[in-house]
Amino acid sequence: MSRLALARAAAMTSVPVSAETTVNGVAAVCDPLGGLYLPESGMLVVSDLHLEKGAAFARRGMMLPPYDTLATLTVLSAVITRYAPKIVVSLGDNFHDRIGSREMPEEFRTLLANMARGREWVWINGNHDPDGIFDLPGTSADEMHYGGLVFRHEPQPGPQRGEVAGHLHPAATVRRRDKAVRRPCFATDGARLLMPAFGLMSGGLDLRHKAMHGLFDRAALIAHLMGKDRIYSVRFGNLTG
Repeated sequence: MSRLALARAAAMTSVPVSAETTVNGVAAVCDPLGGLYLPESGMLVVSDLHLEKGAAFARRGMMLPPYDTLATLTVLSAVITRYAPKIVVSLGDNFHDRIGSREMPEEFRTLLANMARGREWVWINGNHDPDGIFDLPGTSADEMHYGGLVFRHEPQPGPQRGEVAGHLHPAATVRRRDKAVRRPCFATDGARLLMPAFGLMSGGLDLRHKAMHGLFDRAALIAHLMGKDRIYSVRFGNLTG
């Protein structure tokens, strides 16, 4: 929950160190809280919130701590406050199952409504929530083309210039002294970008996993790893296998 602690302290500390990059020529900022900010359009992109994951597991008889939605929304509120975006785009798996948005408690709906006030909000449909959202601000879409980029949940195979996607929850490992450190990351070769999972109860898939094969030019691939208060940018060749 280090991101949650960072979010709560955001108003009292200096701005954490982000990383600047470009995707298909569009400038972007990778933030340690897990959001991607596009300054030219005033757009904030997040992915794989997996809201109401604890509730979804509870419906299946598996008890998890019921704090995931509030924790994730607290971090989301902090990153929205930081950038004051004109548009928020959430790249699918916004909820952990099909009925999550319908069953979400009113207090969380109010938090989302407050965050969405005065700005556009687009919910991209994911494999966990293909039916879109229920009674929440914003619009749903399977994908969105905007400003030279295409925003979708699942990355498409082969070269896809301008694609910004989620789904795979990229993560990477580096070795510091005698210790290996694994972190969620933004992954980009300049042509496309994969987003880390924003949900605080979501895992990660290593960039060397077979599901990542063919998505990037590995010679140009950089992993922007999310640290406690900064982004660490590491070339693919310097990552630990």
